[in-house]
Amino acid sequence: MDTFNNQLLKACIEKNNRLCLGLDLDNRKLKNDTLSYFKGFIKDIIDTTIDLCPVYKINFAFYERLGKKGYQILDEITQHINGRAITIADAKRGDIGNSSKYYAEAIFNTLNYDSITVSPYMGYDSIQPFCKYNKGVFILCLTSNLGSQNFQNKIIDKQKLYLHVAKLAFDMNKNNNIGLVVGATKNNQMEDIREKTKSLPWLIPGVGFQGGSLKDSLEIGSKYDSLPIINVSRGIIYAGEGSLDDIRIATEDYTEKIRDIL
Repeated sequence: MDTFNNQLLKACIEKNNRLCLGLDLDNRKLKNDTLSYFKGFIKDIIDTTIDLCPVYKINFAFYERLGKKGYQILDEITQHINGRAITIADAKRGDIGNSSKYYAEAIFNTLNYDSITVSPYMGYDSIQPFCKYNKGVFILCLTSNLGSQNFQNKIIDKQKLYLHVAKLAFDMNKNNNIGLVVGATKNNQMEDIREKTKSLPWLIPGVGFQGGSLKDSLEIGSKYDSLPIINVSRGIIYAGEGSLDDIRIATEDYTEKIRDIL
């Protein structure tokens, strides 16, 4: 079986795109807030965009707050995509090894997601259980939120913490299934991380509402023949009046911009 990072690359080449659509939907912001409408609308978004989108990221927080029905929707999303695109469980898990083992089983086996975001704060043994599957593991490295400076920029052994995380990810990539989450709002740091991680794929949030540069993200992310995955959530799912036509137009717009840069 092909490695996850190779599967990710093939999906992007097949659709000539690097766009990841973030399905970070709040049902209370829709014209109909019932869960049945919510579930149907998510599936409609997927069907409206899947010929262009090689990757979908599902932020678990938006669904877990709904309890049992939210988990049912998380399950139905992967069933609906059914191999037509790569799925990322944006769950940001990370715990002692024994707990991480069960998080990995839940997301990779029970819910059947292709990849996951994980927190590196607890170290190597909190990440390792996710790496044992032929699934993707995106490690939080340099995030685009304001509070990232509280820890990620701290100097440890003459090097910023996020560079230690980048080095750990590079060293752990024995099965060619590890990537990094690198925010689009930090250009200079992105250059440093790319030097450390060479060809590791990046999941890049922060383009759009957070002001990150699409051009810089793609150009820096593509160095060393690597793969930058540009995540866009609100800029697409709440485009215009939030109709499927508006979502399609926004997806086409981002796709065209990405292709022009590449």
